[in-house]
Amino acid sequence: MTTWLITGGAGYIGSHVVRALIESGRKVVVLDDFSSGLERKVPAGVPIVRASIADRAVVAEALRTFRVDGVIHLAAKKAAGESVMRPLYYYRENVSGMVELIAAMSEAGVAKLVYSSSAAVYGTPISNPITEDALLKPESPYGETKVIGEWLARDAGVADGVSWVALRYFNVAGAASDDLGDNSINNLIPMVFRALALGERPQIFGDDYPTADGTCIRDYIHVADLADAHVVAAARCESSRSAEIFNVGRGVGSSVREVMDTIGSVIGRDVEPEIVARRVGDPPASTAATGYIEGTLGWRATHDLRAMVASAWSAWSAWSALPPN
Repeated sequence: MTTWLITGGAGYIGSHVVRALIESGRKVVVLDDFSSGLERKVPAGVPIVRASIADRAVVAEALRTFRVDGVIHLAAKKAAGESVMRPLYYYRENVSGMVELIAAMSEAGVAKLVYSSSAAVYGTPISNPITEDALLKPESPYGETKVIGEWLARDAGVADGVSWVALRYFNVAGAASDDLGDNSINNLIPMVFRALALGERPQIFGDDYPTADGTCIRDYIHVADLADAHVVAAARCESSRSAEIFNVGRGVGSSVREVMDTIGSVIGRDVEPEIVARRVGDPPASTAATGYIEGTLGWRATHDLRAMVASAWSAWSAWSALPPN
């Protein structure tokens, strides 16, 4: 039975990955600095290391103490807009932090890595759906740090024999259970829920894009499907010397207005969005080509947009009734 250290394992995506790994029969250790993660999202009995990935000595000791076989690296700052205003912060957290993590892995002799990358590495695509060999042209410091993270994984593979997989997430949504909801201030669906709870109109940033309804199109992936992708990526690293990058999406585009309409249908009320100015750096459309991960790892998304919205609303309703942790 292999043991995996999950950095950021108390976060929204991380907590789903932790449970999916456990259900697959693997042992899990969570490393989190709890700057955004919640301890209540970590299952009872799972060891927790309270530390930053930048603390090389602590990370290396945790890898040795728990006899870790591989690392799933999710801990990162991820708000593209914030990264434009605070680029050095993002480089320090996402790049320097990963340098220290890989150094700790090297010291401890850990040679398996699943890396959380992002569709932000593509920027505005030349065409859709986007294949993994498309031009990388990130349009924010956040996206740049994700490209560099892929380079670091690749270089660790060459230098230290690390078997690695990078997963380029598209737009993650939904919840596998009510206790694992997304309370992010940056993701569309919880942003809509928050606006409605405050009696405000949710905002659509531009309705004059060259799309069918004028709003941006994105590829939404259920977080439970994404968690399953990490399980098959971990298995890939365990079974072979991997050096691979995969898109993780549905290959289906949904416009912002379509998401708003689906939210209205699920919650039983008119959302009545407000149209405001475009945001800088928002591509008109971004959808994943998923043939490579389907053909190579046998993984395919199984949840549709309505399932994402319904599960997100159920989790939001449960979460908003809880005291802060």
